[in-house]
Amino acid sequence: MDTIKIFLVDDHQIVRDGIKSLLKDEKNVQVIGEAESCYQLFEQLKDIEPDIVILDISLPNMSGIEVAKTLSKDYPSVKILMLSMYTNEDFIFNSIKAGAKGYLPKNTEKNELLTALHEIHAGREYFSQSIANIMHQTYIRKARHGKDINDRKEGELTPRELEILKHIAEGRNNAEIAKELFISVRTVETHRNHIMQKLDLNSTVDLVKYAIRNKIIEL
Repeated sequence: MDTIKIFLVDDHQIVRDGIKSLLKDEKNVQVIGEAESCYQLFEQLKDIEPDIVILDISLPNMSGIEVAKTLSKDYPSVKILMLSMYTNEDFIFNSIKAGAKGYLPKNTEKNELLTALHEIHAGREYFSQSIANIMHQTYIRKARHGKDINDRKEGELTPRELEILKHIAEGRNNAEIAKELFISVRTVETHRNHIMQKLDLNSTVDLVKYAIRNKIIEL
């Protein structure tokens, strides 16, 4: 069996170390590189050729979904597995549209991660049961309302806006969000205003209620 060459992209060292620890004894899986940002990833891709990139959605400078789009366009032979704490339907469907062949939540156990890697390496797709359930429920809900699953309404949020909404709902202020995401406070303020306009909401309390109702955060 061919060795599956893996590249890890996550801005948290502890996450990358944890994945490497899980995979270190696997004979047919080898981690050949890692990066904490899109810049490091694309710089290293000049010299190495991974089979699968395990990619987080929340990254500095460029979201994982934007990275996936670039990978799909410029490195079509590289397959993408999203591994994220975000299980909102928008993140899932936008990841698929960007070219991801699989999607797993970050609490995935080792055996399922290995299954996903082997399935994707073999040319198939893999989604954890929880992710598949979300996709199924979303499809049914939109089908019942006569909506195309691929249509994005004007009022829907972008991945970056959803990410900022999550931070707002978790109680972080603009400065804290800016520091976490490596963006300016003004950029956070702009995103916050766009979110409120799109959702027709008027206060932070309304944003928190929306995030809870749509399972962007959990109590």
